[in-house]
Amino acid sequence: MKDYLIKALGYEGQVRAYAVSTTDTVGEAQRRHYTWPTASAALGRAMTAGVMMGGMLKGEEKLTIKIEGGGPIGSILVDSNAKGEVRGYVTHPQTHFDLNEQGKLDVRKAVGTDGLLTVVKDIGLRDYFSGQVPLVSGELGEDFTYYFVTSEQVPSSVGVGVLVNPDNSILAAGGFIIQLMPGTSDDTISKIEKRLSTITPVSKMIQSGMTPEEILTEILGEGNVNILEKMDVQFSCQCSRERIATALISLGQAEIRDIIETDGQAEAHCHFCNQTYQFSKEELEELEAETNK
Repeated sequence: MKDYLIKALGYEGQVRAYAVSTTDTVGEAQRRHYTWPTASAALGRAMTAGVMMGGMLKGEEKLTIKIEGGGPIGSILVDSNAKGEVRGYVTHPQTHFDLNEQGKLDVRKAVGTDGLLTVVKDIGLRDYFSGQVPLVSGELGEDFTYYFVTSEQVPSSVGVGVLVNPDNSILAAGGFIIQLMPGTSDDTISKIEKRLSTITPVSKMIQSGMTPEEILTEILGEGNVNILEKMDVQFSCQCSRERIATALISLGQAEIRDIIETDGQAEAHCHFCNQTYQFSKEELEELEAETNK
């Protein structure tokens, strides 16, 4: 099943809901960064939340999520946009621990709990919108829930999950965000809270073959989901050889000449997708000539 995101309303517009399958998307990140299982779960959960938050944007708007919890994984950085594109990386991808008491990957231990979750939105204005909250759990689902309630003043429930195969590949990944609109009735709130307390973990739902539509039905109840939009999602990085070349040209002739004489070549590495770009001496000399144009 190809990864996709759905946007929906529930309970006659009282609830805004998002659900997404991200198994291939997180799998692509795992392959590119060679993440070990606990790191895969942490990065996958953050990317899953990120792609749903990107789905709340419009047009060319984009956002960046940074999670710094003081744990051994280091920082988690995720970029997403309104087109279903997401990319991300962790500082220390080869991080893994034994399972926690619940028999799950110990994301809290990897991420840490002493730090911040920061969201920066580029919505086309001169200044960026930035929201920051302390980490309350380190498991990330609860941390994104706290972010929405505290920073955006929207009562929300965020569920994100990743299951990893014994060979480190991704078995299943996905998530949901349920948001209550102003004026949601107490009856609706109690129904949703009751369902949320009894549902299967979202990663298990994806593993069992449930679609994002079925996940929302599971949470909101049969007949309470009105699908507004469906959108493909995928791992996508904006880096390219041309972009790196442009960046090198912008260094200026003297700097490029110094690279040629000192190293004889240049190598650029993209943190987000782990792609490496090599520029030979001859190519650098061509770029040097470009600076004179």
